[in-house]
Amino acid sequence: MPGRIDLHMHTTFSDGELIPGEALQRAVALEYEALALTDHCDASNIDIIVPAMVRFAREQAHLYPITFLVGVELTHVPPALVAPLAQRARRLGAQVVLVHGETVVEPVQPGTNLAAASCPDVDVLAHPGLIDDETVRAATANGVHLEISGRKGHSLGNGRVAQRALRYGATLVVDSDAHSPSDMFGLAHAAAVAAGAGLDADQVEAATVRNPAALVRRCLERDRLAEGR
Repeated sequence: MPGRIDLHMHTTFSDGELIPGEALQRAVALEYEALALTDHCDASNIDIIVPAMVRFAREQAHLYPITFLVGVELTHVPPALVAPLAQRARRLGAQVVLVHGETVVEPVQPGTNLAAASCPDVDVLAHPGLIDDETVRAATANGVHLEISGRKGHSLGNGRVAQRALRYGATLVVDSDAHSPSDMFGLAHAAAVAAGAGLDADQVEAATVRNPAALVRRCLERDRLAEGR
């Protein structure tokens, strides 16, 4: 049986409650297969957080029986800076890049969703809320995954995100956006979140198992290719 893959979690490097090591240990206890730690970044702290996570990956993360990815969530970044900061995150060593979408519960700048969906260096547009058709088409064209969120508030747009993604062929993934241990959840709850967004059984499996696994493989392969240059 596949393990849970969660590509959106925060630590004490931003507004989470756990240091990275404890986050990984709790993920192992919950039988996660892979986890990305994706702390909130903008131009002020990206040069601190990403290298620190790269160091953690090199010195400690390999000692846990889980696939760990160094990630980042570009948060409240003006749309014009989404692409440059995504590229900067990659140069610093981020393996997975998320962008904090135009959620219905936070005043994210209009145009952030489209800027993220138009950027091939972005892997996941997180909780994009009242997403429009142009943005979903851009995400489909650029291989940007759209997130079905398990987080309260951010999940209010899940139905619209799922509906638009299915219409235009965008790829969905279910993430927790965990900030504390109580926010983390297993595969059964992830499936319930996906079903609650209106997905059928095969679409639920895709969003909770197949698509996250394929994205992890893509991120790791991209990393290997970069190391080979």
